[in-house]
Amino acid sequence: MRSTSHQRPGKANRPTRGRRVLTAVLTAGFVTAGLLTGSAAQAGPAPEPTLTTMSVKSPPGGANVRVLIFYGSAAPGGESPLVNAGIEAIERIGLTGPANERFKVEATDDASVFTDETKLGRFNSIVFLTGGGDVLDPEQEAGLEAYMEAGGGFVGLHDAARAEPYSDWFTGLIGARPAASSPGTVQRATVEVGDRRHPATKDLPLEWRRPDLWLNWTRNPSGAVHTVARVRESTYQPGTGANGWDHPVSWCRDYDGGRSFYTGMGGTVSSYDETDFRAHLRGALLWTTRIARADCKATIAGNYKAERLTRPNQPGQSDQIGEPHGLVTAPDGRVLYIGRGGGDASQPVVTDWNDPDIGKGRGQIHVYDPETGRVTLAGELTVFGNKGGGDELVKVEEGLLGIELDPDFEANGWVYLHYTPHSEINRDTRMAQRRVSRFTLDPATDRLDLASEKVLLQWPVQIHSCCHAGGGMTWDSKGNLYIATGDNNSSGFSGGYSGNNPQPNFKGVSFADARRTAGNTNNLNGKILRIHPEPDGTYTLPEGNLFTGRETDEGGGKTRGEIYVMGVRNPARIFVDQRTDVLYAGWVGPDASAPSPVWGPAKYDTFAAITRASNRGWPYCMGDKQPYRDRNLPDPSQPLGWYDCDHPKNESPNNDGLVNLPPVTGNNIWYSPQGGGPDFPRDAAGVPSYQQDQATYRLPWLKGGGQAAMNGPVYRYDDAAADSTVKWPAYWDGKWFVGDFYDADQPRNAVLMDPRTQGDGGLPVHSESLKRIVPVGNDGIKNLMDWKFGPDGALYVLDYGRGFFTSDAKSALWRVTYTGGGPTPAADQLARGATR
Repeated sequence: MRSTSHQRPGKANRPTRGRRVLTAVLTAGFVTAGLLTGSAAQAGPAPEPTLTTMSVKSPPGGANVRVLIFYGSAAPGGESPLVNAGIEAIERIGLTGPANERFKVEATDDASVFTDETKLGRFNSIVFLTGGGDVLDPEQEAGLEAYMEAGGGFVGLHDAARAEPYSDWFTGLIGARPAASSPGTVQRATVEVGDRRHPATKDLPLEWRRPDLWLNWTRNPSGAVHTVARVRESTYQPGTGANGWDHPVSWCRDYDGGRSFYTGMGGTVSSYDETDFRAHLRGALLWTTRIARADCKATIAGNYKAERLTRPNQPGQSDQIGEPHGLVTAPDGRVLYIGRGGGDASQPVVTDWNDPDIGKGRGQIHVYDPETGRVTLAGELTVFGNKGGGDELVKVEEGLLGIELDPDFEANGWVYLHYTPHSEINRDTRMAQRRVSRFTLDPATDRLDLASEKVLLQWPVQIHSCCHAGGGMTWDSKGNLYIATGDNNSSGFSGGYSGNNPQPNFKGVSFADARRTAGNTNNLNGKILRIHPEPDGTYTLPEGNLFTGRETDEGGGKTRGEIYVMGVRNPARIFVDQRTDVLYAGWVGPDASAPSPVWGPAKYDTFAAITRASNRGWPYCMGDKQPYRDRNLPDPSQPLGWYDCDHPKNESPNNDGLVNLPPVTGNNIWYSPQGGGPDFPRDAAGVPSYQQDQATYRLPWLKGGGQAAMNGPVYRYDDAAADSTVKWPAYWDGKWFVGDFYDADQPRNAVLMDPRTQGDGGLPVHSESLKRIVPVGNDGIKNLMDWKFGPDGALYVLDYGRGFFTSDAKSALWRVTYTGGGPTPAADQLARGATR
């Protein structure tokens, strides 16, 4: 190795011209990156360790931070412009920036450096800027291994993934190997930057568009490494070896005692002139040299533990869990979860409308105490919600539907429940009253005082025909309570499309026309309501809802001032991120298995980030404002015109609200049985073709089939919860969790939204699967019913079980905790003078 010059790529004995190596000058007083504490830290530079002293955990590095660039290649050849560009870029990085982030750079193609213990031990990080093939002999690779075991840093660039092809250890160091079918031409593509905290990515664009040579991988490393960025395959031609929607391009990991960072970018000379790419390299070098800390464990599946908290119920009892339907966590860590009302599957169910007990069920509230591990049955409500009832006389989706705790729960013990009381059903008209009530929980006994009920809000629902009750509730930072209600509409009678058949009714109440409910400004079903509960058990209306309750139009229609969002089908789960007060919701779509050029889109299960009061479209439009065909009397089987998503009209005979509706806002995530984000060419009027062979899929990470959207939380990392040993890492902060009841090809993902576009239907800018962390399968969390983070930062999940409208041995409350530890290097192992 030469400290003042280096050879061009090629064999070691090939004559080459010398080249000047720039050395970054550190400011006076910036001393060793070694581990110095106490009086030693004040004594000045430590002696440069050898590999022998490194083996006792003294980190590499002498008096100053140093980076070694190794560019040796197994392939013959002369000068390499790419290597020159890489060396010059890293030298420039080392010379610039704050004084406490600078470092010295040396470069060599002489692999004997890896057997020179004294010299190798001087470097804080080694950069492999090298082509493929065997570039190290066994002794040299052993030297590199010893260097990493001693706490060294490693950065691999692009073709470094082709080096040492026969070494399993080096494969682990790099993380993945390129596929032979990788594209051979430079293409412009979009990089999705998922890690917004790592120094290598925190300052990059959310969507980074740049040209490069993009490598495919023989095996996807996700889950074994911490991926910080992915390349979006839909933006270039990945070839026959495409990896799919999850295509990592840059990642890191704590490896064999040291720190390894690899990027598949940097395959072109021009890469090293890009400001953003140099920022990417700078961050990688800051972490691997110990100048900065970073968490490279956060998405490694082995760092998470999923445990079942509840046992199966005792025979004939619900001592652990009812039919799982929703959960909430208390500030002291207790978890309250509800059972909708389905009974023990072994018990007979009343299905005769002449029987006073038709559909009677027990809506149950359980409390899990993490201190004792005990479950308490806090109370039961008698609900219309068991199997039985509905036009099929075999099922019903009413019952105990939602639970929330008062923002001042620790002081007042107030619990809000969303349910359908059995005592309020009318068996003659087959109508019921849905309500939201407040109860008081005794914290000493975990018992709910049923006599303390105060009914805040109630409204009529038809119970002649199943389904779509919704049920979720959530709070914003201003003390407003959001209540999700389903469209209270039959799934049949419209061929699985828009659910707008005006004809069927029972005693004058339509049960197959969602224009009566979700599309009606004067009906509380198919909505997300927003009210402000008051201490006396009443409520007021906050400013900014969709209506004031005083609107009329030429037909004399009405509105309800409680409506914040209209046009949702069956929103079981909603969540407000109280840091931003953005509302996140998901709802289940209709049943059509394929799009129809006559009637419109197939079933779209939907997620939306909602920043303001809005109309989300159902039953007029779905997805990114894709319209359905209207139908009406006298013959609902005949299609009429297409709905206008920008100017929807409710011309149903079952409408008692406004005719002219608010414009539809496009949704952020939608998926059909054919895949995620289907879209079609549109004609001059903006109507999609709905021809299956013309579809494009804008969200390839989604697949459909049997599907039931289950919205999740936005994670917020709590620095103050320092005593929590189970909280998820800060990497997940701000990510929105979206999932599906089913676990086959359906989503269980964390997505990143662009705050500038999310309120207007902007697509997610990044998505990653959680299925290795929130386990799937028959013995895992197969049927995800609800999921929320607790005050300890752990994720609590309800698994519904394996049988509908009941609980069974698989119904359970789970907890998923993080076990990977904090960012590395440890704070006392940072290079002295570092500020992060």
